[in-house]
Amino acid sequence: MSSFEKVQAFSAPGKALLAGGYLVLDPNYRSYVVAVSARMHAVVKSLDLKQKTHFELEILSSQFNNDCWIYTLNPSDGYAIIEKDGKKNPFIEMVLFNLFSYFRPQQGKRILIEIFSDDGYHSQLNSVLKRNSYKKFSYHTNSITEVPKTGLGSSAGLVTVLTTALVSTFKSNLDVQNYESLQLIHGLAQVAHCQAQGKIGSGFDVAAATFGSIVYRRFVPELISELPEHSEVNYSAKLRTLIDDTNWKVSHTRVRLPDGLRLVMGDVNNGSETTKLVSKVKAWYNSNPSRGLEIYQNINSNNEKWMAALTELDLLNRKAPNTYSKLLEALDAQDEVLLKQWPELIKIRQAVKEIRHNFRHITRESGADIEPPIQTILLDNCLKLKGILTGVIPGAGGYDAIVLIATENSNLQLQTKDKKEFAAVTWLDLHQEDVGVKQENPVHYQNFV
Repeated sequence: MSSFEKVQAFSAPGKALLAGGYLVLDPNYRSYVVAVSARMHAVVKSLDLKQKTHFELEILSSQFNNDCWIYTLNPSDGYAIIEKDGKKNPFIEMVLFNLFSYFRPQQGKRILIEIFSDDGYHSQLNSVLKRNSYKKFSYHTNSITEVPKTGLGSSAGLVTVLTTALVSTFKSNLDVQNYESLQLIHGLAQVAHCQAQGKIGSGFDVAAATFGSIVYRRFVPELISELPEHSEVNYSAKLRTLIDDTNWKVSHTRVRLPDGLRLVMGDVNNGSETTKLVSKVKAWYNSNPSRGLEIYQNINSNNEKWMAALTELDLLNRKAPNTYSKLLEALDAQDEVLLKQWPELIKIRQAVKEIRHNFRHITRESGADIEPPIQTILLDNCLKLKGILTGVIPGAGGYDAIVLIATENSNLQLQTKDKKEFAAVTWLDLHQEDVGVKQENPVHYQNFV
């Protein structure tokens, strides 16, 4: 494909669920979701095909064994999604199906989308790093389905950035800083992601990919599950009604960690994460709803205390920056006598302590390794390091990762080097991102060597 008229680029971040594991599935509870700096990228090129009504699409992932998917879509057959060589990719297919169902475009186009993935999403084994003056990406000899993922939300990032790229070809002058545009991207991406996964998830990963770091309350699952079958003639009309005229009652209030604090993610090599954690927790909850509700309400109460205390820290920084600087110095020293002078810190640590305590109850009672003993020991050791405010196992828990909130000045690499209690941890080169989808410069994706 060549001679394109329009070239644009977009990116969307990964995520870490800091507060709200399991409760994020229930619209009664709020969660704290941090967007992280590992991003999925899409460079989209398009050309109008004069006097044509069909659409020629090529989606390329040169990073992963030059994976490529080619489609020709026609209004005459309802934009049937058939890949040229019969290759299947449910995430691409559901994005295409919902975008074309929503826009019902008639002016034919040739569209090329190249996908890029930052290192944080995948294992870098057997890869070659290529860079230009602006960006760097790892190139793999295996297809994307064969490269292990790290759990930062690659599928949600892919669906969100691919949705954005296609919206930009059908909606002139798309402004991803505009709230209505983000709402459109978010709705279409949520539908596509749920359908690709074959289940209605909480959606926090797509919400973070779209809006950035947020306090999140999920939508009601029936909004998506009650859409007609894809083969139904009214699917397009129902989808437009859902996207344009329906109150999803989802909340995604933007947040950021207070100045001087940063997110630190540790990749943990303690073993593979137990599968079906969520189903085990659901079975446990359903077998004793009163006990489950009691623990969930305890977790929720402390989640809210944690989020409120982070807001208090932010206010302290803005109203009394000198005082706030002393608070950070006390954290850097990890001086327990000094730290007791700061009620905001005590509130956060106590809230997280209670959250972890309740998740260990669920671990013992359900058999789901949300915070298994080996992770408890690791987190407790991390809390003794200088500059660490608190730490948790993100998302659904398990053996694969830990997340810490640390001061900007803390040097965890130095503090943990050659210490056997931290031998299983690799500190990832990631940080919090405030914004979700953003427009990029297409020139920054050329000439990688």
